[in-house]
Amino acid sequence: MLDIGWQELFIVAVLVIIVIGPKDLPGAMRTVAAWVRKARSLAREFQGGLDDMMREAELDDVKKQFESTKDFDIAGEIESAIDPAGDFADDLDMTDIEADLDAAARTEAPEGKTPESTDDAADNGEEARAAGKAGG
Repeated sequence: MLDIGWQELFIVAVLVIIVIGPKDLPGAMRTVAAWVRKARSLAREFQGGLDDMMREAELDDVKKQFESTKDFDIAGEIESAIDPAGDFADDLDMTDIEADLDAAARTEAPEGKTPESTDDAADNGEEARAAGKAGG
C-alpha cells in the first residue's frame, strides 16, 4: 500500500513524541483517528454511490435489450434464414391446404363445439358403455 517499514514508523513515532509531547499525545491520536474514520466513511459512501450508478446503468442496458427483443419477429427471422428469396414458400404454396384444413375442421365440428370437445364426448360415451358392461 504505502510501503512503510518498521524503521519509518519508529522514526515517525519518535518525532511525534518530541513535537507533540507525551502529555498531549492521546488527544492527538483521537483527533487523527476521527479524521481517518471520517475519510473512510466518505470513501465508503462514494464507492456506494458509484456502485449504485453502475447498477442503474446496467439495468438500463438490460431494459433496452429486453424492449428490443419484445418487437422481435422470430417467425420472420426463421423464414428469412431458411428461405431468404421465398422460393420454397412459392413452390410449396401451403395456403390452399391450410384453408382446406380449416374449412374441414369447421364443417366436422357441431356449432358451439370444438373438435376437442366432440372427442371428449366420444371418450365419455365409451367409458359409460364399458361401465355398463362391467356392472351388468
